[in-house]
Amino acid sequence: MSIFDAILLFLAGFLSGTANAVAGGGTFITFGAMTLVGLPPIVANATSSVTQFPGYITSTLAYSADIRHFWRGALLLCLISAVGALVGALILLALDNPSFRVLVPWLLLGATALFAAGPWLKPAPKPGHEAAVGSLAGSLAQFLTAIYGGFFGAGMGVMMLATLGLTQAGDYHRLNALKNMLAIVVAAVAIVVFVSGGVVAWPQAIIMIPGGALGGYAGVWIAKRVPQNLVRGFVVAVGLFLTFYYSSKG
Repeated sequence: MSIFDAILLFLAGFLSGTANAVAGGGTFITFGAMTLVGLPPIVANATSSVTQFPGYITSTLAYSADIRHFWRGALLLCLISAVGALVGALILLALDNPSFRVLVPWLLLGATALFAAGPWLKPAPKPGHEAAVGSLAGSLAQFLTAIYGGFFGAGMGVMMLATLGLTQAGDYHRLNALKNMLAIVVAAVAIVVFVSGGVVAWPQAIIMIPGGALGGYAGVWIAKRVPQNLVRGFVVAVGLFLTFYYSSKG
């Protein structure tokens, strides 16, 4: 790994943390940077899960007061998320890089479209209700979302928030807290599988994680001064660039 690659990865980690703090979509940036420095797509995807994990933890801690009211009722969704993430991660490891590379443009295009539509997919507020485990349809929706999260992950937060809004009770902040809690479960299970499978590029991850931490801190400052739509537009542009890049590679 050259000095240029290390600087690129650190900056990507910083931009990813900033994007996640302001509008989300940091996975596009970390995955893209690792692709550009030559990592195979499966390794880039798995390593990106590792670099995003600290952000999931800090986001969940920020909602600890809300989670305290419903965590017992959400244990079933956590279990469902763990099983789904395990299935998705194992499917990824069952593929070889050429097979996964064929899927990547479509995954990126779908995730980019989902991320771009994010503001219109936010659940409507339902004041006075607790965020709790809902119907069988809600459990199935979370299971499918967790499979996607374990397999690829980009856009998972938007997808999960949308499905939770349709199937669970609670206002937006409670649903967002539940989403963050479930995202930790999905990411943790996927990381265990990826580490066991030996597909995590640790040198690149170690460089990106501090950048992500600094970016997350800076994102609070940036969020007060830069319009969220501008950051969202940047992330969508990265997603479209990566879609074109992988399409041309195919």
